[in-house]
Amino acid sequence: MKQVIAFIKPHQLSPVAIGLRDIPDLTGMSIVESQGFGRGRARDPECRNVEDEMAYIPNVRLEVFCSDELLQAVVACIASNAHTGLNGDGKIYVTEVIEALRIGNGERGKSAI
Repeated sequence: MKQVIAFIKPHQLSPVAIGLRDIPDLTGMSIVESQGFGRGRARDPECRNVEDEMAYIPNVRLEVFCSDELLQAVVACIASNAHTGLNGDGKIYVTEVIEALRIGNGERGKSAI
């Protein structure tokens, strides 16, 4: 099992969500509105000032838990639907899930996602 964490631009959420819904057997996703900054803003010391340090960029954090078999489809879907061609399109991270447990009925493993 895998956990896919993606940070994308808020206006790209709908295309990504629609694409993920079309993946057979994908059980769902979670969304969290977040703010942050990337390396691009910190590279030019002449452009930095105290106000820049406080100006965080809004983004959306997606979390998807999926089987190993669906991983490539999930990553490809997010990457293609979140891509705008502009700087700061986002990042995708993939981690291994050691355990999954469904609280309501106690299912474990792949059936719990």
